[in-house]
Amino acid sequence: MPTKKKPQVTATPARRRELLDTAAEVFAEQGYNATTVRKIADHAGMLAGSLYYHFDSKESMLEEILRTFLDELWDGYDTVLGAELGPRETLEALVTESFREIDRHRAAVAIYQKESKQLVAQERFAFLAESQRKFEKAWLSTLERGVAAEVFRSDLDVRLTYRFVRDTVWVAASWYRPGGQHSPEEIARQYLSMVLDGIAVRE
Repeated sequence: MPTKKKPQVTATPARRRELLDTAAEVFAEQGYNATTVRKIADHAGMLAGSLYYHFDSKESMLEEILRTFLDELWDGYDTVLGAELGPRETLEALVTESFREIDRHRAAVAIYQKESKQLVAQERFAFLAESQRKFEKAWLSTLERGVAAEVFRSDLDVRLTYRFVRDTVWVAASWYRPGGQHSPEEIARQYLSMVLDGIAVRE
């Protein structure tokens, strides 16, 4: 006799968010391939079969985690990019928004950093590659505007600078803990003071 598929149960938004937060922490700590539905269920304090009432697979959980993070990231980025700020102010705002997203979605950022290259090969995660293209375009165009406006140094290698800024900002997910001594805005200010002193035109 064929096994009946468990019916999907609609969890309350708060419970669904709680389960996804738990899954994100397990994915970030143990890696996507090493994580099983049973491990997520154990950390959530429930049976694996019960978790299937809410999500049909670990892939669907991971997809929702990453889509939620990127949707919120781009809500913030699009607001910054549409504000018609100068290049320096745009860079400052993008960095600050990035640290805010690390504060909101630390585990999702860690997963994105470690797993995205492998995940983009799967059709359901193709949105990661599109987001990366948009991300690169936003940062490169900001740096190029700054060089053209003589706000940033004329000898600046914008692609190298973009990679440096990108990697040094997002690696913070490996050590940042929400609710710690420093707010994301304070960390962004400290970071920007070091970076901008290096790329800004010297008076």
